[in-house]
Amino acid sequence: MDFELSEEQRAFAQTARDFALSEFAPHAAQWDAEAFFPKDAIAKAGGLGFCGLYSPESIDGLALPRLDATLVFEEMAAVDPSTTAFITIHNMATWMLGTWGTETVRNKWGTDLTSGRKLASYCLTEPGAGSDAGSLKTRAELKDGEYVINGGKAFISGAGSTDVLVLMARTGGGGAGGISAFALPADAPGVSYGKKENKMGWNSQPTRTINFDNVRVPADHLLGSEGEGFRIAMKGLDGGRINIATCSVGAAQGALDAARRYLNERQQFGKPIASFQALQFKLADMATELVAARQMVRLAASKLDAGHADASTYCAMAKRFATDAGFTVCNEALQLHGGYGYLSEFPLERLVRDARVHQILEGTNEIMRVIVARKLLEGDADIR
Repeated sequence: MDFELSEEQRAFAQTARDFALSEFAPHAAQWDAEAFFPKDAIAKAGGLGFCGLYSPESIDGLALPRLDATLVFEEMAAVDPSTTAFITIHNMATWMLGTWGTETVRNKWGTDLTSGRKLASYCLTEPGAGSDAGSLKTRAELKDGEYVINGGKAFISGAGSTDVLVLMARTGGGGAGGISAFALPADAPGVSYGKKENKMGWNSQPTRTINFDNVRVPADHLLGSEGEGFRIAMKGLDGGRINIATCSVGAAQGALDAARRYLNERQQFGKPIASFQALQFKLADMATELVAARQMVRLAASKLDAGHADASTYCAMAKRFATDAGFTVCNEALQLHGGYGYLSEFPLERLVRDARVHQILEGTNEIMRVIVARKLLEGDADIR
């Protein structure tokens, strides 16, 4: 095992770091305060290839390994986890479209999505189907060469401000085997959006419900085959879990860097508070947890790149561990800032709020434990 990054990987990460510092850092607090969706900044990220990092070359994606994609997402999330998290969701939806879409679908949207000129939302969760995604009720019925879609989705990132919806809907009977995946225009007749949700964090990206009222979609907008949608959705989520875990690692790195600076600058009792051993121990524990989380995420990404039989289990473990550890590091960094950490003039309170939801979305951390435990109890898991 080689834990060292190549020169090319380091250069790619540096490009992402420089981009985030120039395009995100001056505006992230304002985007958060005003709940502003920075589509222009996201398009600039697309210009560097960051909106199609692991999408296939057939739609002008970079087709990078998932490991390399984590390097980009981590650097951007260290500055702005909310905006970066949306970019990761867009990458996931774009990869699904580029991998399973028909030639018509790929030609219609592919290059616009990988370039960031257009944006995509991932539509799986419903008001009554969250952790139990296989019970979703949105239905698509094939009539005269078109699918007619009825139902609703909830907690959809970017909803109302994106151009393409990658949607899971039921075309068959109950359970996961009756679900299919589709790509459809976000402004198709019959698509309507709820109010923009007021959230604790992730304020630089809108979240809304979506309703589908007799929405007609050409049959060639089906992704893959009928009944394959749940499998496609879960494959998307394996990468999505690595992505969100990476955003937690990035947020934690940003918080740790801020804490290091503050401990050296802040004076109490006539000396920098960095000289107090209790705070040194706290900082050391934060750094240790962060490195462990980063390496677990990169291990999971490597397993996914290699097509390992238990890659999904590694992705679940990495998501659970990194999002818990990342939130803890951000919260401890806020504590080290004392009262200043609670003020919006410092980035800590924003990092804490943005990182908290990572323990919930892309599958709650409780569901991640279920996935891992079930695999272990099967008795044939290669987890070592």
